[in-house]
Amino acid sequence: MKISEDPRFSQAVQNYEAGLKALQGHKYDKAKAYFEKVVSGPSPELADRASVHLHSCTQQMSRASNTFKTAEEQYDYAISLMNLGDYVTARENFDLLTRSSPKLDFIWYGMAALNCLTGHFPEALSNLGESIRLNPANRYQARNDSDFKNLADDPRFTELLYPDTSTETAIEPDKWRY
Repeated sequence: MKISEDPRFSQAVQNYEAGLKALQGHKYDKAKAYFEKVVSGPSPELADRASVHLHSCTQQMSRASNTFKTAEEQYDYAISLMNLGDYVTARENFDLLTRSSPKLDFIWYGMAALNCLTGHFPEALSNLGESIRLNPANRYQARNDSDFKNLADDPRFTELLYPDTSTETAIEPDKWRY
């Protein structure tokens, strides 16, 4: 009997296909169950493929189980993802943070850094502007932050970090006298 005629192989293929469909639908727990059946099935080739997807399901499920007690914890997690190069998941976390804690300057600063690193320069400038509005000290931090090196030559970035205050403090000489 050929392996393709084996009912166990047919069942493994059906489980693999169902697992792929569940994975594409972000139903990681269902996908995991299907792939576990395939891994223990009769086809080593299909089992190898399923084990890769099984690993992916496990990773996605562990990410989803991350619960944070504070915005600071979630921020730290987002920064760690950014440092690992997982920009998509970092962005998802920053998006949640900017909605749930919009008054925390460091969240906007982190989002600005992420946007700069991923080439979203207008968004980076906007986020950095909000961070500076909430905490002007972020202006000085950004001046030496290598995450913003891609904006170093942008005049909007320079203007944001080195605002022209001469027009605000200029007093005409004849108004100095009483």
